[in-house]
Amino acid sequence: MATNGRLIAGSHNRNEFILINADEVGRVTSVKELSGQICQICGDEIEITNDGEPFVACNECAFPICRTCYEYERREGNQACPQCKTRYKRIKGSPRVDGDEEEDEFDDLVNEFDLRNNDVEYSSQMNIVPRASSIYGFATPSEVDGGSVSHEVPLLTYGEEDNDSHALIIPPFEGRSRRVHPMQCFDTSSSISLPPRPMDPKKDLAVYGYGTVAWKHRLEEWRKRQADNLEIIKHEGNGSGGDLDDADLPKMDEGRQPLSRKIPIPSSKISPYRMVILLRVVILGLFFHYRILHPVNDAFGLWLTSVICEIWFAVSWILDQFPKWFPIERETYLDRLSLRYEKDRKACELAPIDVFVSTVDPLKEPPLITANTVLSILAVDYPMDKVACYVSDDGAAMLTFEALSETSEFARKWVPFCKKFSIEPRAPEWYFAQKVDYLKDKVHPAFVRERRAMKRDYEEFKIRINGLVSMAQKVPEDGWTMQDGTPWPGNNVRDHPGMIQVFLGNNGVQDVEGNELPRLVYVSREKKPGFDHHKKAGAMNALIRVSAVITNAPYMLNVDCDHYINNSKAMREAMCFMMDPICGKKICYVQFPQRFDGIDRHDRYSNRNVVFFDINMKGLDGIQGPIYVGTGCVFRRQALYGFDAPSKTKPPGKTCNCLPKWCSCCFSSRNKKKSKGNSKKMMKKMKKMMEASTRIHALENIEKGDDGVDSEKSSLVPQVKSEKKFGQSPVFVGSTFLEDGGVLPGTSSASLLKEAIHVISCGYEDKTEWGKEVGWIYGSVTEDILTGFKMHCHGWRSVYCIPKRPAFKGSAPINLSDRLHQVLRWALGSVEILLSRHCPIWYGYGCGLKPLERLSYINSVVYPLTSLPLVAYCTLPAVCLLTGKFIVPEISNYASIIFMLMFLSIALTSILEIQWGGVGIDDFWRNEQFWVIGGVSSHLFALFQGLLKVLAGVNTNFTVTSKGGDDGEFSELYVFKWTTLLIPPLTLLFFNIVGVVVGISDAISNGYESWGPLFGRLFFAIWVILHLYPFLKGMMGKQKNVPTIIVVWSILLASILTLLWVRVNPFVSKDGIVLEVCGLDCD
Repeated sequence: MATNGRLIAGSHNRNEFILINADEVGRVTSVKELSGQICQICGDEIEITNDGEPFVACNECAFPICRTCYEYERREGNQACPQCKTRYKRIKGSPRVDGDEEEDEFDDLVNEFDLRNNDVEYSSQMNIVPRASSIYGFATPSEVDGGSVSHEVPLLTYGEEDNDSHALIIPPFEGRSRRVHPMQCFDTSSSISLPPRPMDPKKDLAVYGYGTVAWKHRLEEWRKRQADNLEIIKHEGNGSGGDLDDADLPKMDEGRQPLSRKIPIPSSKISPYRMVILLRVVILGLFFHYRILHPVNDAFGLWLTSVICEIWFAVSWILDQFPKWFPIERETYLDRLSLRYEKDRKACELAPIDVFVSTVDPLKEPPLITANTVLSILAVDYPMDKVACYVSDDGAAMLTFEALSETSEFARKWVPFCKKFSIEPRAPEWYFAQKVDYLKDKVHPAFVRERRAMKRDYEEFKIRINGLVSMAQKVPEDGWTMQDGTPWPGNNVRDHPGMIQVFLGNNGVQDVEGNELPRLVYVSREKKPGFDHHKKAGAMNALIRVSAVITNAPYMLNVDCDHYINNSKAMREAMCFMMDPICGKKICYVQFPQRFDGIDRHDRYSNRNVVFFDINMKGLDGIQGPIYVGTGCVFRRQALYGFDAPSKTKPPGKTCNCLPKWCSCCFSSRNKKKSKGNSKKMMKKMKKMMEASTRIHALENIEKGDDGVDSEKSSLVPQVKSEKKFGQSPVFVGSTFLEDGGVLPGTSSASLLKEAIHVISCGYEDKTEWGKEVGWIYGSVTEDILTGFKMHCHGWRSVYCIPKRPAFKGSAPINLSDRLHQVLRWALGSVEILLSRHCPIWYGYGCGLKPLERLSYINSVVYPLTSLPLVAYCTLPAVCLLTGKFIVPEISNYASIIFMLMFLSIALTSILEIQWGGVGIDDFWRNEQFWVIGGVSSHLFALFQGLLKVLAGVNTNFTVTSKGGDDGEFSELYVFKWTTLLIPPLTLLFFNIVGVVVGISDAISNGYESWGPLFGRLFFAIWVILHLYPFLKGMMGKQKNVPTIIVVWSILLASILTLLWVRVNPFVSKDGIVLEVCGLDCD
């Protein structure tokens, strides 16, 4: 479609596409130039009025339009000029419409009302429908070309896509003299020579239709005002936007609707779930009432131990259950995000994002996996100039540096390939490993050829990375040297300077197609002996400061080196919440669930953890938001700086004057107390405002660099306060006040790099609030829980986003020993938080943390304590089987009913959770099994290690779990690695197996009557064995032919049959030994 340089307008919402028939838009024309011109809408010539002057519809810009289109626009359109959007005034000779003001200039009662009712007659003559005739006006068949006039005339949307101002569009005709509207009968001689129009110099020229240069400024101001009105959202009440201020604005279209919405769980699923929870609480009360009032006298110690364990289990269940009372799901609208922030003919308004990737040991975290994560970030579906990737190498390894250099070179080919063919996922290792039809939905003829070439390039890239890894296995005696012969600064891992290298970005490096690439920055913070570097939390804080100096994006995404972006639109998903004008300002982070590759089909050790991510996190999202899990999370930078969430302005309370005076006197004392409280609140607000003003003044001093004694004194106090909080870097401190991000003006690249090296030095955080109130919080190896907890205490809320296509995917340690060590590190971090001042049991009251959210945080730090009662409770069945005693007395009918109801409520709760959470029963059972395995091993060791660390000062170093597997599918699953964590569950397993064997043998020896009491003991022992079965399977290793279950049952049956054989013994007489005379003379 040839546009010939003309303007294209349209509306995706109304499915319209129109070509505006105007060569010059916005050209100011004089009255004299209007003579003989045509209407810029329908193509008719401008008529001559009775005064002998051309018809002028708009006195502001003199946009050429005929009277018929003018009247139609006033009657059916938005009553405004298509060019300058000024509202049309009624002109003499035209009918009145709604909204016209009373005119005193002229009396035109004849034309006040339009009495022309013969539209249908002319429409029948033209063979077009009446609706079209009312649009076209009056014309004869000879004047209108039937092939050129469409029966359906679309409406034109002028200006921006959010503007609903409609006007009429007529297809262009060949000749300028072809008419659509009827020409009124005027004197033709008047159109030949125009008399000069007298003008009053005191009046504005716009009154006479000449227009002025100022109309451009008015037009720009109007457009800006319209755009601002589109963004007006009132934050009062429940977050609804309310009515816009401008009554002339159109109704809300798709581009101005909310970017996301909550999807509550259907009442048919959640209501029975809540009822069963309440019933279970009642049954728990009856259960403990019976258990406490019916002790077992002959086994009092066993009974008391069991009751204490059961009480703790009940408390733990309450802490875990009630935060799931309000589960919700969410849905995002990416098309609305594009309509709102990616408008045509305008610069993209999506917010920039800084992405953080952290790595430590390249031998345990293979560089190829890190490279795939970086490549997936660089190829994300987001504006290239708004993405910056920062890779933190906390091990200062030259292998990681060289691998990133190779990755930046390969990205010049990989990124345009992903953009061109819209492939998913955009990590090449997992894209080429997909066992799917890669030609599905691909129509580009060059796709197969370019894919084969790209796969060959990637294989060559892998060879180069593998070569670097093989070279790194043997470290030279003199250390590593760079290509120019310079020694590698990080040869001493514990003592090296800070390093920053910008591989991609604003340095002229482009992809093979000449397009811009996202910024890629390598960062290795300075390390010196004698400094506490705070492991991953310290590395992340260094990335915060470096990114603030170089790019300072208002949002940050952090991922582990093994978590690649599986959904290229993941950042857009997060921006649907962060940039939502209704509720986005109070969101501190958007957490995505963790999904994993390379896990066996049965998920033996519950690596997917779907119960937590699909049930618990949905429940927290309905309260104040999910907890931060350490990766796959988009943060608001201002929230990480320790600022409070924006306060919610409440509407003024309603007053009532209907109370009598004596009633008001009764409540006067209470009102005085309230007034005192309100005055204190007002004083606090005034102090906060004073602090904010001083901070702004300090920022101005930093930016402008004011000199003089007065400016120094005025900025001394806020400057000292900012330095105490953020450190002694004026560039970084100044960037903290830029809520929308961006680099401070007047700074050069050299000064920024110098400042970036300064903010990653060892002593920068000394005597500051980094790790205490700012950034990732120190004091625990699980810094993620503590960091999210602090942000929630500041009044922020978080959001849980589950896209249809998983946003991120990573690798999990599928080996039993590695998995237990991972759980050990998590539990150790929880114990450290439990014994610190930031414990949610006593920290953060009176702030923005909601009660149910506090319960979830308490549960996340006290769950390692469950290991003690769990070990005791798993030991009780074996003790009961060996001693012949039990923890419950003889069960009556009442007790049997309570026990049955108890087990039934547990089963119903699990089934209903599976139903509304969308979790499979296999995953739910695997989660229960590993809860027992981890509880009796990793949680128990973490509890003792945490006590030693806090009380005795014995520090423990966590082991980085391996991110790569061996060759062969699930080969790492069957590798047996001995560790002390295997001792407690192995002991409990064999102890219960021996107890089962002894109990069955004892029942066989004592006869039929002993089988009844044995049933309860066997039930609990088998319950323990079933929960420890995955552990036993991991101990057995890989069995090629014989399944593990057969081996286990073979041992059990062999033991039982052996005891039964000893009991029966057919070679021994039941009446005793028979003595017979042998016939020999012994004498």
